[in-house]
Amino acid sequence: MYFKDFPKFLYDFNYDANTNKTSVVTDITRNVRFRKELLSSITYFDEYDIVDGETPEIIAEKIYGNAEYHWIIMLANDRYDYLSDFPLPEAQLVRHIEKLYGTNANGIKHYVDARGFTVNSDFPGALPETFATHERNINESKRKIKIISPQLVNTILKNFKDSL
Repeated sequence: MYFKDFPKFLYDFNYDANTNKTSVVTDITRNVRFRKELLSSITYFDEYDIVDGETPEIIAEKIYGNAEYHWIIMLANDRYDYLSDFPLPEAQLVRHIEKLYGTNANGIKHYVDARGFTVNSDFPGALPETFATHERNINESKRKIKIISPQLVNTILKNFKDSL
């Protein structure tokens, strides 16, 4: 849905010195963003905590009744990469931690104070944070997102089409 209305153009693909092919391609270089005033007004969106395993498509279907509106969720939150911008489901997170740290996952990465700030190990009240705990905290920090009110979807769709 997101790229459906983007303009198209002819592009020459040169495979080698003797092989050329012209194809119609979508101009994905268009830079579509929400208007700043829309995102800065707290009355236009709610906060949402992503449940383990939810994707932008699942959330869009749940909130807007259409999985193809996943791009609204991604643009509203300045999140574009499924792998690094959204929380991993538990099984994937475990594999990610194992891949990064192997048997050292429970080794101490650094020390933190009661507020979660990194401190020296001799800081009063310093607590060790393992590599695994650190990755879990990063993953959890990606759960809270903005959901634009479903009543604004038609306005967003119109603004999107007008910007192309």
